[in-house]
Amino acid sequence: MPVKKTNAARVLDGLGIPYELAEFTPDLEDLSAVRAAHELNADPETVFKTLVVCTTPGGIWMTCIPAAAELNLKRVAAVTGNKSAEMVPLKEVLPLTGYMRGGCSPVGGKKNYPVVIHETAQLYDRIYVSAGKRGLQFILKPEDLAKAVDGFFADICQG
Repeated sequence: MPVKKTNAARVLDGLGIPYELAEFTPDLEDLSAVRAAHELNADPETVFKTLVVCTTPGGIWMTCIPAAAELNLKRVAAVTGNKSAEMVPLKEVLPLTGYMRGGCSPVGGKKNYPVVIHETAQLYDRIYVSAGKRGLQFILKPEDLAKAVDGFFADICQG
């Protein structure tokens, strides 16, 4: 049975950006990107989770970082030209983006928030990123993701 297209997939289709879809059964007890990588038999360094942050004074940003990595909020603030950054509370992610935890995509949300992708994405021919639904991932070129979301690459992780 074909996978039902998400809004994020329709956005990429409309932009003419090639991608594949990878599907797995999500575990509601463990919605981590590391588990998604395991289910997809993918290197966790190539599976990027989407985290939503609020910067001062800049507003909402989406960040994409490797599955096992931790976001460095000071670096996010610096690369976005803001004084500070903090994680958006989980209860605000759905109203802001239209996406649930475990299925938050940087593509095709309620609004087109600016996106920062961790620079290591550029080391790979193709990366995984949420396709806008739990258990569904895009596989695409990192530069195509950046083009689709008008994003940029920067060092935004701890370490």
